[in-house]
Amino acid sequence: MPRLRLATRGSPLARWQAEWVGRRLGIEVELVIVETTGDRRQDVSLTAIGGQGVFVKEVQAAVLEGRADAAVHSAKDLPSVTAPGLWLAAVGERDDPRDALVGSTLEGLPTGARVATGSVRRRAQLANLRPDLTFAELRGNIATRLAKAEAHDAIVMAAAALRRLGMAERITEAIDPELVVPQVGQGAIAVECRVDDAAVHEVMAAVDDLPTRRAVTAERAFLATLGSGCSLPVGAYATAAGPGEGLSLLAVILSADGRICLRHREGGTDPEALGRSAGDHLLVASGGAEVLQMNEEPVGE
Repeated sequence: MPRLRLATRGSPLARWQAEWVGRRLGIEVELVIVETTGDRRQDVSLTAIGGQGVFVKEVQAAVLEGRADAAVHSAKDLPSVTAPGLWLAAVGERDDPRDALVGSTLEGLPTGARVATGSVRRRAQLANLRPDLTFAELRGNIATRLAKAEAHDAIVMAAAALRRLGMAERITEAIDPELVVPQVGQGAIAVECRVDDAAVHEVMAAVDDLPTRRAVTAERAFLATLGSGCSLPVGAYATAAGPGEGLSLLAVILSADGRICLRHREGGTDPEALGRSAGDHLLVASGGAEVLQMNEEPVGE
C-alpha cells in the first residue's frame, strides 16, 4: 500500500509512539501532527476541560475526515467506547503499566509532603495510602513535568512514558499496581482506523498484541460499565491469570479525597464479560454508584 499517514499529537512521546507503530509495520509512514484540546488548555486541570477524550478527539477527526489513515494514541487516553466510524485496529504490546514517583519513594516522602500530579486517580489512591500528603496540579509534556519536579517533594508520571523516552533513570519508585491501580490501558499503544478501511485494518495486524488487547478490552469494558472516563478516580488492571486460565482483573473506585476506596478482583475468560461483571459488582454490591455520584457533585473552592 502507499505510504501510511498516522495522525498523532505533537509531543515527543506521541511522536515516539507513532514512529514505533511505523517500525513495527516495517513500512514508510507520514506523521500527521494534530493539536488537541488537552494540548492547548494547559492552564487548567484535565477535569475542568472535560477529562475524557481531550487528547484524542482532534486526532480521531483527522482520520474520519480523510487527512490520515490511522490514529495513534496512548490507550489510557481513549474514551471507553470507540467513536462512531472508527475501529480499534490494534493494541500494541504493553510496556510497564505502573505509575512512577520522581523525586522520592512513597515511604520516603516526609509527613505533609507536596506531590504533583494531574490525575485524580493517582491523587485519590495516594491520599488513601498517605492521608497526610498534599497535592499540586501538574500539566505539560514529559520534559515540562520533569522540570517541575524540584518544586515539589515528588511528581507522579507513567513509568512507560519515561521508559519510552529513555528517561527511566528518573524513576525513583515504580509503584506496585496492587497499591496504586493503573489507569485503564496504561502502558499500551492503541491504533484506530476507519471502520470501512479494510486495507489499514489488515496492515495493523502486525502491531496488534493479543494478550494486551484482551487485557485492555477487559479494562475498557469495566470503564464503560461505570459510564465514566479518566476524569474520575477509577482504575483497572488486567493480567493473565496463568496459561489457559484467562484473565485476572483488579478494579478500584475511590472518592476524590481518597477516604473511600472500593476494590474488587475477579477472573474470567471473556474480557468483555469480565470487565462488565467487575463494573457491576463495584457499582451495585460495593456501593460504587454512590461514590461516583459523590465525586460528580460540585464542591466549594
